Amino acid sequence: MTPAQVRVRIAPSPTGDPHVGTAYQALFNLAFARGRGGRFILRIEDTDQARSTRESEAAILESLRWLGISWDEGPDIGGPHGPYRQSERLGIYREHTQRLLDAGQAYRCFCSKERLEEMRRRQGADTGYDRHCREIPQAESDARVSAGEAHVVRMKVPLEGVCVLHDLLRGEIRKDWASVDDQVILKSDGFPTYHLAVVVDDHLMEITHVIRGEEWINSVPKHVKLYEYFGWELPVFCHLPLLRNKDQTRSKLSKRKNPTSLHYYRRAGYLPEALLNFLGMMGWLMPNGEEKFTLEEMIANLELEKISLGGPIFDVDKLRWLNGRYIRENYTPAALLEKLEDWGLNQENFGRIVPLVQPRLETLADWGYLTAAFFADQVPLDAGELKMKGRTSEELAEILQLVSWRLEVQRDFGAAALDPLFREMAEKFTVKLKEFTRPFYVALSGRLAWTPLFDSMEILGADLVRVRLRRAIEALGGLSGKQRKELEARYAELFGRRD
Repeated sequence: MTPAQVRVRIAPSPTGDPHVGTAYQALFNLAFARGRGGRFILRIEDTDQARSTRESEAAILESLRWLGISWDEGPDIGGPHGPYRQSERLGIYREHTQRLLDAGQAYRCFCSKERLEEMRRRQGADTGYDRHCREIPQAESDARVSAGEAHVVRMKVPLEGVCVLHDLLRGEIRKDWASVDDQVILKSDGFPTYHLAVVVDDHLMEITHVIRGEEWINSVPKHVKLYEYFGWELPVFCHLPLLRNKDQTRSKLSKRKNPTSLHYYRRAGYLPEALLNFLGMMGWLMPNGEEKFTLEEMIANLELEKISLGGPIFDVDKLRWLNGRYIRENYTPAALLEKLEDWGLNQENFGRIVPLVQPRLETLADWGYLTAAFFADQVPLDAGELKMKGRTSEELAEILQLVSWRLEVQRDFGAAALDPLFREMAEKFTVKLKEFTRPFYVALSGRLAWTPLFDSMEILGADLVRVRLRRAIEALGGLSGKQRKELEARYAELFGRRD
């Protein structure tokens, strides 16, 4: 294989904030492709109709560009293997599903949601599908489809034997077919699941190396079998180690313990080149051991086989240290001033803040303490000031968590939309609005009195607001796993399902 043949991709789902994990995987794909004269493709996996949005897609693309990551083919620039949004490729997936049905390698499943739920209750939540519809005769299946009966399509997985596959970092991986489910590949709405779409798209887009997170390893046997059914050559699989929290258990990186949105790091004043450098250090080191390096240096030196399988720790303290090095070593005072202006010290941003601060100014020097929270990553918190009348600290922490979850799905983060939302939430929690908002002033500014709350939240932005609420929850003592599970049920009662 010549270097020009290398083709890699990332395929994010546009269902929320752009995630640092997406950037991490994109960086290693990009560096590998560029170092071998190959092509890097960006594909959008938007088959989750309920959660996918064009706003989220645009945010992902813009955040990756801010970091300095570019691609050769994608939904915004096109290419010879488009479309690059899965929602625009439905005919392709249906055609390939029909090929599997015609070959007896897939079957229609007519089980209702109620039957599947009863099956899980009877067998256990972690048990796979019981293959109830696997042996339905073809004539009966066709007749039920003609009658308009709702159904999904499942792939047929061998009932015995072992799937043997190779991973570039892990070597041979073996999995008993008996432990692999008959996966749904086409949903009742005509949209594919990830498992069918990723195989079809990777083949048709001529992907040679699948470089993605290790959470997909257990799904690879299904993908291997689909490649076999279609008679296609397998790509090289390379499953990157997951980013980990800096805690005793080295748990999977999560927004409960670390900010995970690229928006947050941009808003909090991190330099894109420093964040990109930091992500490049995740599981890999330059041959000379230098921790500070450019994208070009990573491209010239990256060897996938040298990636360490020890879970890379996403240590924000280390990121702050590295960011500080970039600020001190890469910028003259004049260049840093330009960077500060681009970040937030500009007339547009000040123009939004001045009207909020002006009624509270007695001297021009008051500007500093009144606006500090708008330009800070963290604000000092006094847990004793985090209070809500009639509620204990534990109850307040639960309320802050419920509100934080509600804000995660709030698309309009303008003051005009936040005002009625908070009035509605205060009513649901049976608290007067003034009492309800008090802890939010403290959580977001570190002060009992501040600029108007909803206008201030709009300027801070959703990412900083949610991070500060999480820190306030920790200041109140945090929440246990049991509490969170109970709160999930309470949230559904108050606001409906989070997804």
